[in-house]
Amino acid sequence: MLLRVAPAMTMARPVLDPHMETFLGLVGAAGQADPSSVPVEIVREGARALRLPWNEGGPAMAASEDLVLAGLRGRLHRPVPADGAQPVTLYLHGGGWTLLDIDTHDGLARRLARASGRPVLLVDYPRAPEHAFPAPLLGLRDAVRALAREAAGLGLDGTRLALCGDSAGANLALGLALLLRDEGGPHACALGLAYGSFADRFDTRSHRAYGNGDLPLSTARMRWFWDNYVPDPGRRREPLVSPLHAELAGLPPAFLAVAQYDVLYDENIAVAERLGAAGNDLSLRVYPGTVHGFFEAAAAVGAAVADRAILELGRFLGHHLERTS
Repeated sequence: MLLRVAPAMTMARPVLDPHMETFLGLVGAAGQADPSSVPVEIVREGARALRLPWNEGGPAMAASEDLVLAGLRGRLHRPVPADGAQPVTLYLHGGGWTLLDIDTHDGLARRLARASGRPVLLVDYPRAPEHAFPAPLLGLRDAVRALAREAAGLGLDGTRLALCGDSAGANLALGLALLLRDEGGPHACALGLAYGSFADRFDTRSHRAYGNGDLPLSTARMRWFWDNYVPDPGRRREPLVSPLHAELAGLPPAFLAVAQYDVLYDENIAVAERLGAAGNDLSLRVYPGTVHGFFEAAAAVGAAVADRAILELGRFLGHHLERTS
């Protein structure tokens, strides 16, 4: 089923939600400029410093703990005390496969845990360019397998797992679902995909309309991210790199949260249409007046539209985690 709640993208000047205007003022040039002439560590430090304050405060958890899965750092947030083996959402942070980490997305993960009513596990996957494709995806596959083995000791149910992520994290979540499907598991029971990058495409209408640097994600910056993650352009149509080109049948129910004014708008709509055409249960939401990265505006500027999107995604994940036996 394809459920489309959307104002279609237009080429007109964006009419932003008032909170998005404030959010743009915070992000400034940090998300817009071409960073290719700057050392990656400098870009990382700037992005991390910008986002860490957004994690101050936020929803209190019943318990939080740091852990390691297959060599990857993780953080588990429980919104309610454990009452037996709990289902869990694995959350993969955005940042163009290159920037950010579980600390910069900690507040978002706690909001999602509260909205779903179930634990959320953040994982720090290997980042590009030091670890290009397929290293991040294979590292996450190994972490999921470790989670399945160790779930009982963590008070979790390894058979009830949702995969979720934003931006590059959404790419990895969908790629990981495909990899686990093709390798026989462990299988996810739900997918949450927020404004993901699903193909190496820069010639879409949305790139032409919104990629000049006025909004948080520019075409130049997206090119830099892809160059870091998949340096060989000849590999960028591989299904696990660009899920838009994959065979998408046999995937779990998916929720796509899409920003209206985003260079990635067109590829999000395209992957939603392909997921629906392949027979998957699908919910698609395009949030009016929003820009790339708008989930983070919930903490940064108190954006009601971001709170609503996180709540709707959380309810979707919670429903499917509970429905699975």
